[in-house]
Amino acid sequence: MSNPERKARERRANRVGRGWMLATLGVMLACSGETPVTPDSQAQLFSQVGQGKNYSFSITADHTVRVRFTRVRSEETESIGAFMQRMFASADSAGATRLVVDLRSISGGDGFLLVPLVRGVLARERFAQRGGLFVVVGDASFSPGQNAATLLQQYANPIFVRWWSSPG
Repeated sequence: MSNPERKARERRANRVGRGWMLATLGVMLACSGETPVTPDSQAQLFSQVGQGKNYSFSITADHTVRVRFTRVRSEETESIGAFMQRMFASADSAGATRLVVDLRSISGGDGFLLVPLVRGVLARERFAQRGGLFVVVGDASFSPGQNAATLLQQYANPIFVRWWSSPG
C-alpha cells in the first residue's frame, strides 16, 4: 500500500472513530435519567460536604470546588445525580471560578453515572474554558474515570494533572 493510500485510510479511520465517540456521547447524554445539573439561582450553599465514601466535594476560600470520586456508584443515602446537582448548586451559590475533579482513585462503577458531571461542566462556561477545569488522573484510575476524563477533554478545555502513586 502506498503512503497516500495509507494516509487516506488513517483519515477515514479517524473520522469513523470521532463519529463513534460523538454518537456515544449523544446516547449517554440522552439516556441519562439523573437529575438536571443546570445553574439554579435558588441554590443553597454547602461549603463542605464529605459524608459519603464514594464521592465528596468541598469549596475553598479561593472559590475552587474540589470533587473527589473513589467509585462511580450511587450511595444508599444519595444518588450521584443528586450529589452532582447539590455540588453544582453550591458552586454556583459560592461563585466558584474553578473546578478540580479528582479521578485518580476511581476503583470501579458505572461510567454512565458521570453524565451529570459532563452536563454540569458544559452548562457553565467558566468551568468549560481553559483554566476553569482541572482533572486529576493517576495510575489507579479505572475505566469510568478514564471515560470521564476523555469526555471532558473532548468537550471542555481541562488542564490535566497526573498523580502517580509511589511504588511499593
